[in-house]
Amino acid sequence: MSINSTISKNPNKLKNILVIGNGGRENSLAWAIQKNELVKKVYLIPGNAGSERINKCERIKIDIKNKNDLLEKLNSLKIDLIVIGPEIALANGLADFLRKKGFKVFGPGKDGAKLEYSKSWAKEFMQDANIPTANFWKVNSLKEAKKVIYSSSIPLVVKADGLASGKGVFIPDSKDECFKAAELIFSGKFGDSGNVIVLEEKIEGPEVSVFALCDGEKFILLPTAQDHKRLMEEDKGPNTGGMGAYSPAPLITKDVLSRIVKEIIEPTIDELNKKNIDYKGVIYFGLMITKSGPKVIEYNCRFGDPECQTIMPLMDQNFVFLLEKCSMGNLTGSETIDTTDKVSGCVIATSKGYPHEYKTGFPIKIGNIDSLNCQIFDSGTSLSKNGELLTDGGRVLSVVCQDKDFDLVFKKAYKNLKEINFNGIYFRNDIGHQVRKNFSKEN
Repeated sequence: MSINSTISKNPNKLKNILVIGNGGRENSLAWAIQKNELVKKVYLIPGNAGSERINKCERIKIDIKNKNDLLEKLNSLKIDLIVIGPEIALANGLADFLRKKGFKVFGPGKDGAKLEYSKSWAKEFMQDANIPTANFWKVNSLKEAKKVIYSSSIPLVVKADGLASGKGVFIPDSKDECFKAAELIFSGKFGDSGNVIVLEEKIEGPEVSVFALCDGEKFILLPTAQDHKRLMEEDKGPNTGGMGAYSPAPLITKDVLSRIVKEIIEPTIDELNKKNIDYKGVIYFGLMITKSGPKVIEYNCRFGDPECQTIMPLMDQNFVFLLEKCSMGNLTGSETIDTTDKVSGCVIATSKGYPHEYKTGFPIKIGNIDSLNCQIFDSGTSLSKNGELLTDGGRVLSVVCQDKDFDLVFKKAYKNLKEINFNGIYFRNDIGHQVRKNFSKEN
């Protein structure tokens, strides 16, 4: 992907960029941002063990909740643009606070972040804007949930209303399983995020991810992607934060994308404006392509993970200008992202036991990596006192590759994964099976 050169003449200087977050998403954003020759330094708060392996990058150890220390640090570093990665920081209003202090921030305010941190609010938002989505019921008690579940003709999808790191969605096969999922959520499994439950009708079709960079009124689309949410091969097992992805998604043809823009993206931004929400950041549209057309499964108020790791290597050095323009409300509407012949794929290596209980602190051994058009973005890592790389999360590493077709991409990715080892390493072998021409279960 090459961003149209009309925006590379941006007169603003972007010497010092701050990326807030500690995962693979933030490392890939920092990696894409540092490509720009104007950028002198990319700081990450807090980053992870892989952050400083990225050119121009430096970690800052500071608690973002300590607002006085944070402001003092940002002013001393002369930060020109702040990119907020995680949904929790956005939901807590960090973007609002920093904007009020005069910083340029890419990331929505707390009002816009509600698209993600309240599923019931988002569903009502879609209803108000006549955006296609599954029918739903908002319930506040187990008794209420039981009534809806057992009066439905089919099992329903069960979702915790608030943030649950991608683990608060259950897709049961029976009504009894629906009820058990509702019982689990209301029991406090996800804390306050489970005080309200959204029950949804099941809709069928492949899932895809679409990202719109928004400046409050105008938007620009990034390459599409398809994520693999389920833990196990053949898309079985529990939902996770994401086990891998590929981009672009051939499933989204020009005609389908045109329909998504007209029926979903434009009405979403119009509705935000109607509600006086000045949304400056990325809107993630989790979509299902049903027989009757695209429908919204969920919104996210930040870049998806691992889609972000997959897409960032397709960005050229002008990507950072798009982020800055959005932060300032300065998109012209004429910016384009020109497609090249490269495609990208990502496979996630996780700790044994993820997305449930897992142990960390295991040494990570990385052998002979083919680094040509390949990246390893640390997702959950730390360093021991003697500098040894250790596992420090459920999702540990994102292995990403690019090439002219998906078969070559995933051949390289899995070749590199064979060179990585830690106690309990797990990854799916079928990531991208939808687009791998030579894929078979024996691969």
